Amino acid sequence: MPLLNAIYRKPDLWKADDFLRKFPQGPFGDTDTIYLRFQDHVPCTTEEEVKLYKQNKLAGYDLHECPWRPEVNELPEARAHIMALMTAMGATRLGRCMLNRVKPGGKIFRHADSPWHASYWDRYHIVIQSEPGNVFSCGDEQIWMRPGEIWWFQNAIEHDVTNNSAEDRIHMVVDLRF
Repeated sequence: MPLLNAIYRKPDLWKADDFLRKFPQGPFGDTDTIYLRFQDHVPCTTEEEVKLYKQNKLAGYDLHECPWRPEVNELPEARAHIMALMTAMGATRLGRCMLNRVKPGGKIFRHADSPWHASYWDRYHIVIQSEPGNVFSCGDEQIWMRPGEIWWFQNAIEHDVTNNSAEDRIHMVVDLRF
């Protein structure tokens, strides 16, 4: 609850970055995101640099490195949950961390995460707010993730979300490596 209260006290954080909402694949058009940790956007000027970057071999860059974003300083409650999960699971590296909100009637359309990302990281969802009517589908399974639960799932498998409730669905997504 303290994290949920902090999120509602700072609604402008949802507008700080719209990278996923405008991503060319388009599954996140109905999603708002607060980025707590995320990759820097690396400018590549040649085709060779782009090729090396995609192979995670561009000198001086680690495609998986995710620095803390300034927004995490506005939500210390989020950092506490992230670090507790990392410690409890015995993870050796921390990747992307973000809060995703799907408004009532919204969707995250069916997609699978990029193979380079999904094969490197284990994806966890910390459920902050979710009412009955929220359906998370992964492969041929459908579930309602309840507030306070933590779920691991294989994000290389196609998945989607439908929010058929009257409240926002808010999950904290945390990527861990072991």
